[in-house]
Amino acid sequence: MGEDRPRALLFDLDGTLVDTAPDLARATNALRRHHGLPALPYPVIRAQVSNGGSALVTLALGLAKQAQGHDAARTYLLEAYGLAVAEESRVFPPLDRLLAEWEAQQRPWGIVTNKPRAYAVPLVEAMGLAPGALLCADDLPVKKPDPAPLREAARRLGVTPADCWYIGDHRRDMQAARAAGMAAVAVGYGYIEKGDDYRGWPADLWFDTAEALVATLLGVGRQA
Repeated sequence: MGEDRPRALLFDLDGTLVDTAPDLARATNALRRHHGLPALPYPVIRAQVSNGGSALVTLALGLAKQAQGHDAARTYLLEAYGLAVAEESRVFPPLDRLLAEWEAQQRPWGIVTNKPRAYAVPLVEAMGLAPGALLCADDLPVKKPDPAPLREAARRLGVTPADCWYIGDHRRDMQAARAAGMAAVAVGYGYIEKGDDYRGWPADLWFDTAEALVATLLGVGRQA
């Protein structure tokens, strides 16, 4: 399953590789202001970021996905977000150091995200990232937890799924990785809802911090 010596790394984007919550929180509270509502506390919004724009609309306005007005509110939120996708977002340290060393060793890595391409590409570019594969929500007819985007990312990197670690901060990431035949790697520093124990997810490996993940991967890298 690639747990011992991954040839390639695949990352979820929001909450795993890049801390995008500050910019998404700003957009969420812009939607609240638009409806005459006070701002929500940042930690409340942060916990919902990995669930996507519709979840943020539900959080902000109490509108279920099928409710009247939900789609218009989601459009407003995404437009507000699209104006500044990388104003406060940052690569989680020390993942920037990990990627620099990984690339220096000419090891392949990529990103598989449920974020639409219109927002993922400018974010990735603003972060100075150069993944060998970037699969977004609208690139294929399906998205995570379907394994197809992960398999396609591996194909584009020129490796087998068994060569990859897929690293994520949501249960669906682990489900997708398992179904794709990749090592499922759960991280506990991301956007996890209160009461959701990430060590209960169907993963192969668990890391509480980005530092622990990097220490393990750089150790693995020096063995090859």
